Amino acid sequence: MLVKRKLTTVALLTGALALAAGPASAQEAADPELLAALSDNLTVVFVGIAAALVFLMQAGFALVETGLTRAKNAGNIAMKNMADMAAGAVFYWAFGAAFAYGAGTFLGAQGFFSPESVLGNGTQFVFQMVFAATAATIVSGAVAERMKFGGYVIMSIAITGLIYPIVTHWHWPLTEGVGAWLAEMGYHDFAGSSLVHMVGGVAALMGAAILGPRIGKYDKDGRPKAIPGHNMPFAIVGVFILWFGWFGFNGGSQLSAGGIGDADAISTILLSTNVAAGAGGLVAMFVTWLKSGKPDIGMTGNGVLAGLVGITAGTNFATGAEAAVIGAICGAVVVFAVLFFDRIKVDDPVGAISVHGVCGAIGTLAVGVIASGEGNGVGEATISLATQGIGIAAIAGFVAASTGLLFFLLKVTVGIRVSATEEMEGLDVHEHGSPGYAPDVVAMGIPTPSSAFGFAAGEVAPTAHPARE
Repeated sequence: MLVKRKLTTVALLTGALALAAGPASAQEAADPELLAALSDNLTVVFVGIAAALVFLMQAGFALVETGLTRAKNAGNIAMKNMADMAAGAVFYWAFGAAFAYGAGTFLGAQGFFSPESVLGNGTQFVFQMVFAATAATIVSGAVAERMKFGGYVIMSIAITGLIYPIVTHWHWPLTEGVGAWLAEMGYHDFAGSSLVHMVGGVAALMGAAILGPRIGKYDKDGRPKAIPGHNMPFAIVGVFILWFGWFGFNGGSQLSAGGIGDADAISTILLSTNVAAGAGGLVAMFVTWLKSGKPDIGMTGNGVLAGLVGITAGTNFATGAEAAVIGAICGAVVVFAVLFFDRIKVDDPVGAISVHGVCGAIGTLAVGVIASGEGNGVGEATISLATQGIGIAAIAGFVAASTGLLFFLLKVTVGIRVSATEEMEGLDVHEHGSPGYAPDVVAMGIPTPSSAFGFAAGEVAPTAHPARE
């Protein structure tokens, strides 16, 4: 996030070994250019591995969303997640990195089509790009099963190429004096509780609200009805992949592995990340157990993700105990947030708004409690609950306005919602020309146990399929 440190413990160890080998080797190892090169090489490898872990999270999102929705839309879910990564790879390269890290006040204006010129190298670009794709793909689950694919692609391009880069420019400089007005104020979000997850969650809220609920989600009296996901093991495997990838998401945000203190910092980050995930999952499990008499599978998975989202902003400050508290709070809140959005008729099939939007804000506010008075590494301002609240309001307000306008314009121009017939028969065939599963599988219908929380319910999904008629 800040200027990389050059002096490395690995380089010092190399020097010590060289001293043991002889005077000539010691002189060579003490060369400042060699030390700097070793530091840079170690950082490139570390950030590259972290980027790969975050890239893998896209597969986790795809499995979570597929498992928590119906079989007739499985291919569409996979296609949207693939489109997010493809859009990020091209549009973040062309424009996003320049808007995020080029010099400028509100947004950057240099580095177009050459992100390495503002990010230092291609590895740093890839790491930042997979974050942009993550912000976009959060929207996918909330608008699942009823949004036109063409409109979704336009939304994904807008988030990865413009909207997400603007808010990151406000806070994540790689060099001093480049944007980052939020950071200079004292705002702190280490790895993206607000800048990635809340951005995606707010965009998801606007999309789900403007699209309207799925057919059959509410009865004639306006009461929410559970629409079952078709594959809970898919969803939970997706949660495990996301948990695994989060070690790269948070750990890699140190952006350096070669400096003195990096090892301790990364260890703190990984420990707090893991503890928060476990606490979130356990609390969500017990809350649903107490409310309905049974521990809900899908909600427990969302509790894990809520804990991960919540700790991401302050993972570099949090002790294990603080991480456990943050994760536990998010694990409890996500249960009630999902029920709340159901009651106000915002249909979010996977709980993305609650997990990423609500818990992203909670985790960012928590930094103002656990790190109050600490410096965030930019200027002389210190972290406080007030500055955290101002930053959250600024980011959420901008994203709500920009994505709300985007969804509205799409609605009145190209259209964003499929027809009722297409929704009932499934988006796989109507939007992409082929089912995600063999037609015989889709036509069977897959009943699942009843649940009070909507992630699995005792009703069979509509089975109409063009190939069977």
